[in-house]
Amino acid sequence: MTTNIQQIKPMSSKVKSYRFLALISHIGLLSWLSIWYLLLNNSQQYSFAFVFIVYLLPLLLPLHGVIKAKPYTHAWACFIVLWYFLHGITVIYSEPSYIVHAIIELVLAIGMFAGCSLFARNRGQELGSALPKLSKVMEQEKEYFERNTKHDTTDA
Repeated sequence: MTTNIQQIKPMSSKVKSYRFLALISHIGLLSWLSIWYLLLNNSQQYSFAFVFIVYLLPLLLPLHGVIKAKPYTHAWACFIVLWYFLHGITVIYSEPSYIVHAIIELVLAIGMFAGCSLFARNRGQELGSALPKLSKVMEQEKEYFERNTKHDTTDA
C-alpha cells in the first residue's frame, strides 16, 4: 500500500498563498480569455473552434494538476503561460483599442507565472524533491574530480 507524499506533508501558509495565487490567476485567465474572445469581441473574426484551440485549450491542459496542487504541473504551466504574456504584449503594441483587455491578460498571466513558479519551487522543497543549489552541485563535482584525479596520478 503506497501513500501519497503530498497528503503526508502539510503545506506551509506561504506555499498555500502561492498556490492560491496560481489557481486564482489560472482560472481568471481562462475566464477572461473566454469572455474577451467569445462575448466582448463583436467582430466575430475568429471561430469558436479557433478560440478554443489557440486560447483556451493550452490553459485547460495543466488545470487538473494545478487544482490537485502538483508541483511538477505548476512548473510546466509556467511555460504555457508565457504564450499569454507574449500575446498580451503583442496586443498592446499592435491593437491600441484592446489595451485594457491586454493589460488584464498581462496581470493574470504574471500572477499565474509567479504563483506557479513559486509554488513549484517551495512545495518541491517541502516535499524534498527540489533541485539542489548549483553551488552544492559544483562542490560535489569538484570533490568527485579531485578524488578521481588523485587516483589517476597515483596509478601512473
